[in-house]
Order: sequence, then C-alpha cells, then structure tokens
Amino acid sequence: MDKKISKPNSKLNGQISIPSDKSISHRAVIFSCLANGTSVIKNFSKGQDPLSTLSICQKLGMTTEFKDDLYITSCGKLIFPDTELYCGNSGTTMRLMTGILAGQNFNSILTGDESLSKRPMKRIITPLSLMGAKIKSNNEKAPLEICGQNLHGITYSSPIASAQVKSSILLAGLFAEGRTTVTEPYLSRNHTELMLSYMDADITVNDLSTSVTRSQLTPKTIEIPGDISSAAYFIAAALIVPNSEIILKNVGLNPTRTGILDVFKKMGADIVILDRRTISNELIGDLKIKYSDLNGCTIEGNIIPRLIDEIPVIAVIATQAQGQTVIKDAQDLRNKESDRINTIVTELKKLGANIEETSDGIIINGKTKLQGGVEVETFHDHRLAMSLYIAGLLCTKEILIKNFEWVKISFPEFESLFKTLLT
Repeated sequence: MDKKISKPNSKLNGQISIPSDKSISHRAVIFSCLANGTSVIKNFSKGQDPLSTLSICQKLGMTTEFKDDLYITSCGKLIFPDTELYCGNSGTTMRLMTGILAGQNFNSILTGDESLSKRPMKRIITPLSLMGAKIKSNNEKAPLEICGQNLHGITYSSPIASAQVKSSILLAGLFAEGRTTVTEPYLSRNHTELMLSYMDADITVNDLSTSVTRSQLTPKTIEIPGDISSAAYFIAAALIVPNSEIILKNVGLNPTRTGILDVFKKMGADIVILDRRTISNELIGDLKIKYSDLNGCTIEGNIIPRLIDEIPVIAVIATQAQGQTVIKDAQDLRNKESDRINTIVTELKKLGANIEETSDGIIINGKTKLQGGVEVETFHDHRLAMSLYIAGLLCTKEILIKNFEWVKISFPEFESLFKTLLT
C-alpha cells in the first residue's frame, strides 16, 4: 500500500491515548507464559510484532482468552512445539525466545521474515553458548535451531547496550544453575528487570549490572502504558506544525526510554509532563506539547540507548531546527529493520534536507524547507515509514510513501489517530 502525504491546512489540536507499549507487551506475554496460573494483561498491543510473540507462546502451551483484557493461563512450563516458531518481523520475539528456549528439555526452531532473517544474532548466540546453549544458525542469522540444554549461570560484560541482548541472557538465567549477571556499557531499557521483579523473580539490579537466579514467576495483572516510541511521532508533529497544541494520555515515562523528551527539551521544545504515576512497576503520565522554535544540538553517548528507536524522527525534526544537529555513537542503527542511518539520510535527501551520514550517526544542517514532489521508500521498516509521514507534513509538495503498510508492524492505528488531531 502506497500513501500520499501533503502539508496539512490545519494545526494539530486535541488529545489522544497512545496505543500500548510494544516492548512491554512482548514481555507481558512471554513472562505470563512462564508463570503458573492466570495472568491478566490490560491494554495489550495489537501490533503485528506482539501478536507474533503471542502466537509463539500459544504454540508453547499457554492458553489465551480476549475479553476486554487478555487472559493468559499457563502451567509455568513450556511444551514441545510441533511446528517451527515464526517470529515475523520481530527481533524482540526472536532474541528473547532464544534465551528461554535454550534452557528447555526439547528442541525448537525460530524463523522470521526476509527482513528479520538478515538481522545479526551473534550478539545473543555468543553469551548463550557460554551458558551451555547449543544453537545452530544460518551464518549467525535466522533461522535458529535450538537444542535445549542444561544451562549454567555466567557473568557477562556486554559489548553493546542492548535490551534484547540483556533480556535474552537474563531469561536464560531463569532456567540456569547458579547466578547469571549481565553488565552493560550504558543502561539500555529496563522493562525486563522491572517486570521480572514485579512477577517475583529472584533479580537484583546494581547500577549497570543485573543478576538473576532460577525462578518461578507469579501470575499478575499487568497494565501496559502507552508506547513512548509511538508517541514520538505525535510529539514531533506538534512541535513542527505551526500553532499546534496536543495532549497525549497515559504515555510510558520509563527513564530508560525518555531520551527523546530530554533531546527535544534540549532543542527548545515546549513539553510538559502531567499526572505522573506508577502502574505495574512502570512510570506513566500525560504529555502536553506545543509548537516550538527549535535549535540544533549534539546527541551522543549514554543517551543513545534511551532513544535508539526514535533517531529517524529526530533526524526529521532536526531539519526544522536552527543550526547543526549531530548524532553520534548510534552505529547499532545499522542493524535494525533497515540500515536506519543510511535509509533516513537517503530518503530525506530526496526531500531536500541538508543531511549526511557518518559511520556512527548523522549530521543535519537546518533549518531547511523540505520540497517533496517525489516518491520515498520504507525499506520494510515501520519506523522509517512513520518518520517519512512526519516529513511529508512539512513538504511544499505532496510525497508518495511506498509500502506504507509496514507501519502495521508496530502501530496499526497510526494514521487514524493523526487524522483525529488534524480535523
């Protein structure tokens, strides 16, 4: 499905509730599958990625019932799947499930779509192998053939700050003899740690190190906040469409995910947090955003893991900021659904942006009037598709976004919510 986008004749105004957090939805399903009893998940994400996780966990023995909420019942032990386990486009599904399946008493195979099958899996294969796992791969990529083993705990210093890597190891640690400890160079998102603690795992966190031992999880009611990575596109649009003012309800404000707010405020954004509160161990609140005059800045170091998924839309915003914006230390963007450094630079150049890629980031010079009148590509990447939609709101001429349907991977309600605010 191709999508035409043109500059709106109106401002963004009103309030919406952001759909549920994809990262937390994955974990809520997986951890409920490991708990003995019935868990209730409120506000579960209907994106294709979490649904891939749900399908796999059903094949591993849990039963589900959708009422107003998602009810998951499990005996706390996984069963042998009689088919390959298809992860779709979801790297989170594949990497977290690999950690769990490595310590089972049966063999399994994880597969994915064409895009996922190109993504690197060495980053989890290496530490899991140190724990005693046996994993066959296609040149360290999917499909992954996992021969269940008795695992032992390790102390592992991760070369990258990655929540998927950290979580894969910690989940394997739930089935391993002894203690498993993971240390990161920077703190990545910590939804796994918070939810494991909430569900009574034996887990301790000390600065950049997290440790677990073999644990039986307790079924719980888990309320999932709105996804700040999804909120980022609405925040960005309100900041750059003149005279806009919106409120986003029930947004997750986990400090390991709010780098996007810190950067936008550094650039001069008018963003106010209302009604902070905690649900199911996660901090949430409402965001009030107004159109703002922005300035460029440098984004680097330990803030990068806190906004890694939002960098494409930050690049769009930076085209409308006065001066230069420099993004560094973001080389892991090249290992996402697309090489997001190259793809966002390539597509924004088509629109007239003054933007260049570096080995580990992007340099954007603003303020630039984006032209449009061209076709842009999504490269099977949902975040690139949504970022280009925001860019289209600024272009003097209409743009055509090819294969816009990839947005459904994480945010099927994306366009309808935008139309709500533009009316």
